[in-house]
Amino acid sequence: MAAALFSFGVSSASAEPTEIVVRVLSKDAKFIGTSMGGMRITLRDAETGEMLATGLTEGTTGDTSLLMHTRGGRRAQLSDATAAKYQATLDLDVPRLIEVEAFGPLAQRQAAQRIVSSQWVIPGRHINKGDGWVLELPGFAVDVLAPPAHVRVGDVTSVDVRANVVTMCGCPVEPKGIWDADTYEVEAIVSLDGKTVARVPLAFAGETSQFAGSVPVAAPGFYDVLVYAYDPATGNTGVDRTTFIAARK
Repeated sequence: MAAALFSFGVSSASAEPTEIVVRVLSKDAKFIGTSMGGMRITLRDAETGEMLATGLTEGTTGDTSLLMHTRGGRRAQLSDATAAKYQATLDLDVPRLIEVEAFGPLAQRQAAQRIVSSQWVIPGRHINKGDGWVLELPGFAVDVLAPPAHVRVGDVTSVDVRANVVTMCGCPVEPKGIWDADTYEVEAIVSLDGKTVARVPLAFAGETSQFAGSVPVAAPGFYDVLVYAYDPATGNTGVDRTTFIAARK
């Protein structure tokens, strides 16, 4: 379903409606839509900065069989009728260099990123066929589930860390799956009072998209735990972090 239409451009008698469809594709995965809160799309005049339209991508992640295959050529279409998109109709009277900005995914703010692209748009010459204007968003959405931020721990020698890792479109990660957990590097980098004291690999935890491990607690102080996921095949990388406080023993 198309998003609500917005048009901020100044129209004139000679202005022509020009439709633009924008989709955001998670790198090595599917489209980012309603299930991840959508992407905030903003269209601007790249030369003047004038805002022309804004809204969210809405719809599904798309058809897996269209997206996750090795065949297909230059004109291969990736989207189906349900694939998430943002659609706007601009009233243009002259050719404009249009900049599109995408920010999100909005349901995972700790993972949200901003990407920008630009191209010339001619009045009445729509950008709505095939997949439309496609932007690719790299990364993983990493969400540290434990320990909760700023928790105090007692007389312990280790603290359990658990994180959820999905693609930016929300697609699941698991061993031997389309997004193969066995090929990803997931690690916790532990700092104590600002100094790195340990790096701990996190292993698949038996539940879809979840990884776990235990980080050492060798001394009292303020611990920062940065968890990253990295795919060496694509360069996709995502990060989240948490903190805990170890009391004196």
